[in-house]
Amino acid sequence: MSTAPIGKVGFIGLGSQGAPMARRIIDAGFRTTLWARRPATLDPFAGTSAALASAPAELGAASDLACVCVLDDAGVEEVVSGPQGLLEGMRPGSVIAVHSTVHPDTCASLAARAAERGVRLVDAPVSGGGPAAEQGTLLVLVGGDTATAERCRPVFAAYGEPVHLGPVGAGQRAKLINNLLLAANLGVAESAFALARDLGVDPEQLAVVLARGSGSSFATGMMGRSGFVLGPMGDKAGPLLRKDVRIAAELAEATGAEAGSVFDAADAALASMGCAR
Repeated sequence: MSTAPIGKVGFIGLGSQGAPMARRIIDAGFRTTLWARRPATLDPFAGTSAALASAPAELGAASDLACVCVLDDAGVEEVVSGPQGLLEGMRPGSVIAVHSTVHPDTCASLAARAAERGVRLVDAPVSGGGPAAEQGTLLVLVGGDTATAERCRPVFAAYGEPVHLGPVGAGQRAKLINNLLLAANLGVAESAFALARDLGVDPEQLAVVLARGSGSSFATGMMGRSGFVLGPMGDKAGPLLRKDVRIAAELAEATGAEAGSVFDAADAALASMGCAR
């Protein structure tokens, strides 16, 4: 296993969160290569030092570490192991980091395939969204062997705080629980603001109270943006939260874990968003 410092970084997935992550890698001085399925997402990087690849395989060949921040399991699998995927180009000793939130088994399977080529894979989903990526304050939840996690740390630190949680898949499990709890908190928050209206409490004023009160949560802070109901969040947040709640439910069922009330509250939120599980 290589212990050489990472100097060349590739990045795939230049959406609202991935683009600022890639920008911070470039600004941190790493030699960076980008690839995007949609060429328009590369436009903001014109004039930077970043090189552009014609395919993931080419990006992989140019990288010590290739970061993947695409939407879902199918996208990750295509970019990593599909035709002209990263594994066709990456050298033994290089590393793949999956920043997408996907099923832990997807990461475990791809890690095994990568190992056959002498390539390491870590799962490193991130929490905080685009604004945190821009500020370099994402939380990076890392699953993989300790040596590889430490080797990647200087790159991850360019856009956030890396926390090593265990072997491959551990980062995904923690992120899925985080997102399950976010959905549940949104469901509870919507119910609380509805109760406030029924009791004659102005939701706007309640939001002021909750901003400093013991009942506050990240979810209660989000509610004012959508009129204190979840319906308007459905188009953007609904499908992503549904994906993550479904995976969390699948993991709970597979392990025989007690589902508990968190799924009831999360399901209430998804139903309000028009994205029932």
